[in-house]
Amino acid sequence: MKKVFAFLADGFEEVEALAVIDLLKRAKIDTVMVSIMDTLTVTGAHKIQVIADKLYSEIDYKEADLLFLPGGGTGTKNLKAHKALADALLDFAADDTKRIAAICAAPSVLGLLNILNGKKAVCYPGFEEQLLGAEVVTDGVITDGRITTAKGMGVSIELGLELISLLVDKTTADTIKEQIQCN
Repeated sequence: MKKVFAFLADGFEEVEALAVIDLLKRAKIDTVMVSIMDTLTVTGAHKIQVIADKLYSEIDYKEADLLFLPGGGTGTKNLKAHKALADALLDFAADDTKRIAAICAAPSVLGLLNILNGKKAVCYPGFEEQLLGAEVVTDGVITDGRITTAKGMGVSIELGLELISLLVDKTTADTIKEQIQCN
């Protein structure tokens, strides 16, 4: 069974995180919400509190097949400040068997770590200059190699379905798309 670690930081965009997490779980992907804060309770950008499954200190990131970064301005700043997460992302970027996904402002975390060099990537408007080395595109969701990036909340479902296609298969993604009545 595939495993995803979804990293939550205070200020994360709730829909971006939870829509993707919900879809991954519907596809029977072992998806763990990981708080990078000092507590399991993480407060989103719109003051919605979510209780994560684990603290960062309780996981071994190497067990995952994919690391997922939801966006949000403050959430992204908190992700950028987490040194251990940066190290994990760099390890994943160097491993031909691992994947990384980020949405909204969060692709800037990857850009500032030089993970997007030579890759097509998209982000929330205004963060493009932080996608260092990337060919910035305007697609809603783009996968280039093992890196998937998405523009923002409006494409959260599209991102979740793309990740299901990559981690399981397109048939499963299409079945879930039909089940949730997504056109």
